Amino acid sequence: MIDKITKSLSLTKPKERTFLEMESSIESDAKVLRLKSGSWKSKKEPWLILDENKKLHALLSMDSLTKIVENFRQIEQEAFSLKLEKSILQHLPLDFNDVWAVAVEEIKKYKKTPADFDKVILKIKKEHPNLFLNLQDFHFPEGMTVLSSSTNEGIV
Repeated sequence: MIDKITKSLSLTKPKERTFLEMESSIESDAKVLRLKSGSWKSKKEPWLILDENKKLHALLSMDSLTKIVENFRQIEQEAFSLKLEKSILQHLPLDFNDVWAVAVEEIKKYKKTPADFDKVILKIKKEHPNLFLNLQDFHFPEGMTVLSSSTNEGIV
């Protein structure tokens, strides 16, 4: 079971892995960790611990845990930026950076990040139409018309 889990997570090789077993102690508020494989001096992480209920745990240093949390935050920020960028671009901004700045300020007003960035951008478009290209302001050759809807604008 442990080999399967560590392999699926691309963890250290079996001979490099520190594996501990947790056992009950005479004292009710203490446990005993018994080294089953690896070394107490190993710097390879995570150390794996199998408890009395056969549940597998991972032991990480604070440095490693901090790096993981930082990576999650960075990924979350990148996802936020990509979603907001996509929503802004779909509404034809005249100046992307201006719309981005207004959108970020608008989003800061919410208690948590809104799930639908399109609604935020539509609100900004309504309040600040000068920030967006309005296809209805253009004169097209005879036979071409501009169709409008609440979410998209297009030329037919």
